[in-house]
Amino acid sequence: MLRNLLIAIVLASFGFIFYNLYQSYEPQTELTGIAAHYAENGASEVGAANLVTAVVVSYRSFDTLGEITILFLTAAIISFFLKLSKEDEDKIITHRGTSEILQTASALLIPLIYLFGVYVFINGHITPGGGFQGGAIIASGVVLAIMANPNMTINHTVIIWVESISGVSVILIGVLGIILGGGFLDSTFTGYGLGEFGTIFSAGTIPVIYSLVGLKVGAEISNILNLYQKSQKEA
Repeated sequence: MLRNLLIAIVLASFGFIFYNLYQSYEPQTELTGIAAHYAENGASEVGAANLVTAVVVSYRSFDTLGEITILFLTAAIISFFLKLSKEDEDKIITHRGTSEILQTASALLIPLIYLFGVYVFINGHITPGGGFQGGAIIASGVVLAIMANPNMTINHTVIIWVESISGVSVILIGVLGIILGGGFLDSTFTGYGLGEFGTIFSAGTIPVIYSLVGLKVGAEISNILNLYQKSQKEA
């Protein structure tokens, strides 16, 4: 009885709080402050037709760098806990086999998935998309490949190199922005302009940065999937 009474009091309290929030809510019909600056000047200052990209990769590039760092740390922690001994890595997965439909579909779809992922992060500055989305799409192709062939071998060395080179390259471009431009990860600096607005060769270094982010995200998620696949091996 007492327990039900306490639950009722808690629910009533939450209901009262949310009701007051609903009553005092006033929708914003116009952009204000810094959001208005982004909308009015993003195209001319950054050169990206996709305003979200302009904010993520240029105006708030430090936030994006922090997100990349968090993803890297997450992948590193997962890798630590899923690390296997040499004997375990050499084991063969015991399974009932995959269907011919899945194998055939994967052979047809995986190249298209990779191509679409690359398209998404290369064109992230002119269409909806970007490095994180493109990298996740590429990793989904790895998921399909593992489902079709649980015993497949993913080259761990290649993944590590792609991830490392992509991450270091982003930092180097950021440093060049400080030396030759207006700040860290500045989208334009001496000898590298914004290009023609609305084309793939526009928005300065943003397409390059987003491509590197896409490769890094795809490599990190693929590495997690690779380690998880190995951890499922049975004698």
